[in-house]
Amino acid sequence: MTPDDLRVFMAVCRAGSLSAVARDLSCTQSTVTQHVKRLERQPRGVVPTHAGRVLEAAASEGLVGLELALRRLRDLADGESGTVQVATGATTVRHFMSDAVVTFRQRHPKVNLEFRTESSSRACFDALADSDLDLAWITLGRPVRGIEQRPVVELPWVLAVRAGDPLADRASLDAAALEDVRLIRLPPTSTSAAHLDAACADLGVRFSFDTSVADWDTALLLAELGVGRAVVPALPGLPVPGDGALRLIPLPGLRPLPVGWAVRRWDALSPPTRAFAHLVESYRRDGAQA
Repeated sequence: MTPDDLRVFMAVCRAGSLSAVARDLSCTQSTVTQHVKRLERQPRGVVPTHAGRVLEAAASEGLVGLELALRRLRDLADGESGTVQVATGATTVRHFMSDAVVTFRQRHPKVNLEFRTESSSRACFDALADSDLDLAWITLGRPVRGIEQRPVVELPWVLAVRAGDPLADRASLDAAALEDVRLIRLPPTSTSAAHLDAACADLGVRFSFDTSVADWDTALLLAELGVGRAVVPALPGLPVPGDGALRLIPLPGLRPLPVGWAVRRWDALSPPTRAFAHLVESYRRDGAQA
């Protein structure tokens, strides 16, 4: 059975209709039928037998490995050609990858870099599982089936306020000092917000919020404008305690935020993809500023 045979088989399992798959693939129904001999016909559509379900589950996992292997073989044959596809958050490239992108482009001019913006770590996991993406930069969280998470750096938490704020000149703050302060909230369903809540719970602290934003940069902007205060990760490239209209006050008592890579399988990454991942890691771990 070839990978194309398995793809047709899985498509029929999902659609439950030979004719629908034939239309999608622009082929005849008899051609599709040849690939699904293990399927049991029903009065309305088709469904897999028990043996078919076993094969579908194995094929779903096996195709990922086969596709990754074929891509890696093509990249090895082509040398420095190929494509590196990365899923990121809205502000990831600027804060975590800009220096690595420049260096990678200089070292690998024939390799295409493609970035895809996702709204959350969960969305990055889904994109990895459902597409041919290579890497995703995420806030590390709970284990996800079929995804490997690789920690790169831990980001300390800071309080972002406008210069002139009563807290702006503090060298550091205890998280408990912010219990009566209304804060700008990170997306409530995000992994970073869950980490912050857990870090506060470790200290027996509970924050209050009156504004919600979609990303860290928006929280920083609102703090700089003086319309709120925000607890955010200390992003690479942002000086602490800050300059201009923005001040960043360390919150050393809060457990740092772990960020890094998510992939389907590290050992199946192409050489250019692995080179890009290692470049990002080296800049972040060496403390280089993006």
